[in-house]
Amino acid sequence: MEGELRKVKEYICTHKIKGAEYLQRLVQEGSVRGRESSAQAIIIEKCRELGLKMDIWELDKKELIDHPAFCSDRGEFAGNPNVVGVLAGTGGGKSLILNGHIDVVPVGDLSSWEHDPFSGLIKDGKLYGRGSTDMKGGTVSILLAMEAIIHSGIRLKGDVIFQSVIEEESGGAGTLAAVLRGYKADGAIIPEPTNMKLFPKQQGSMWFRINVKGKQAHGGTRYEGVSAIEKAEQLLRGIRELETKRNQHIKDPLFASIPIPIPINIGRIHSGDWPSSVPDLAVIEGRMGVAPEETTEEAKQQMEEMVQKVAKLDQWLKDNPPNVEWFGARWLPGDLEVDHELVSVLQKSFEQVKGNLPVIEASPWATDGGILNKVGGVPVVVFGPGVTKMAHDANEYIILEDVFETAEIIALAILNWCGIE
Repeated sequence: MEGELRKVKEYICTHKIKGAEYLQRLVQEGSVRGRESSAQAIIIEKCRELGLKMDIWELDKKELIDHPAFCSDRGEFAGNPNVVGVLAGTGGGKSLILNGHIDVVPVGDLSSWEHDPFSGLIKDGKLYGRGSTDMKGGTVSILLAMEAIIHSGIRLKGDVIFQSVIEEESGGAGTLAAVLRGYKADGAIIPEPTNMKLFPKQQGSMWFRINVKGKQAHGGTRYEGVSAIEKAEQLLRGIRELETKRNQHIKDPLFASIPIPIPINIGRIHSGDWPSSVPDLAVIEGRMGVAPEETTEEAKQQMEEMVQKVAKLDQWLKDNPPNVEWFGARWLPGDLEVDHELVSVLQKSFEQVKGNLPVIEASPWATDGGILNKVGGVPVVVFGPGVTKMAHDANEYIILEDVFETAEIIALAILNWCGIE
């Protein structure tokens, strides 16, 4: 094994410039939702260079829409394919999925960026641009790991299934389509930006909307109406109390360093259309975290029961009950025991490359790992390069050396997990 490790390490070390240039090309193709095709073309080109068995297909919403895990408000997916490349093993080893998403979030206010969001600027060992951290840097790490193994002439026993999927940022339809197409394995690694920590567990999340009714009146005689905003305040207090109650039950030590393991975030409130009128409707929209060991249905039930409880304490709300809607994006939680073999393999690989043990925590956000885990039954560890706090932020960047170290760690994990001929 030592000879193989040396070859892989040497290959990655001597191909850092090419790796950085490849990541730069990917970032320069701004693959925001609905415009993923040009970046996927670069992925396809690389997979074909590596001799992988390719599967390229466009998602069919008709095949996905009835699945309980499907979530997308996108009308169609034409022109923006999923990409899977398989490195077939010789047999007798464990299989591994390496899953990355190609879609990136919008850039937001351009004036907040110091450089073009899709410049791919390299400066002081960092590469800047939307998607550099979330998560094209991680995708380059797994491709470089596979390339190093292939070009070193190493033959694996188990299959390696590389996936570049669309729609992760809006609910995971791309990974769901891959699972339903039959892509499952003995384990999976998702190189999201974890600051190179290991995340065997991850929270899920759902978007919710609460509609609160009021009664219109002139602002000068507001006492003749019922302010939907004032009634919404009671629901907001109930949400905060529910968040506290739910997090009191989280005892898993992997969440110890996370201040609020499963937050309930209020992202938007809107009400009224005239300053001199009492508003008759207030709408609260937010994101509800889901614990790794619970289902989305259990979390929904707690929210809906809280709304009913608050309504019973107020005569107006009792007569005009608020309703809860579950809309938009939704991500399933992921749950893997810390002593699972995949965690151990990654931990040992990390230690061999870095010289110290990795930090093992629970993920503060959701990934496509929840779909692989809960729908596909695949053990998943989220581990990758990238500065977590820079994901979705202006001036997003990634430290290039982290990309190369991650490639080395994942390459070593592949050899140990899949086995070599």
